[in-house]
Amino acid sequence: MRYSRAEYAKILALQQEVSRAEADYQRLRSAYLDIAKNEPGHEVALAMIGADMDRAHARLQALIGLPRLPFTHESSMVVRREAQRHGEVEGKH
Repeated sequence: MRYSRAEYAKILALQQEVSRAEADYQRLRSAYLDIAKNEPGHEVALAMIGADMDRAHARLQALIGLPRLPFTHESSMVVRREAQRHGEVEGKH
């Protein structure tokens, strides 16, 4: 299957946009986990980063063609549970 130059340019642009969206999401996820693990009591910062992370997650889903389903967990909720679980494991050692 061959693409015209215009179609190929669109595909490359979409791949770059997906790559940027993935990088944004990973950067926000890393910041969220860092604060959740190392800075207890910063609930406002976690809420702000979590909201940004949820928007980045939704954007990434939209770019790759996944619908936002009402029964899926929000990404910040999943990361919060992961951070809490990590803290519980470290506390037991």
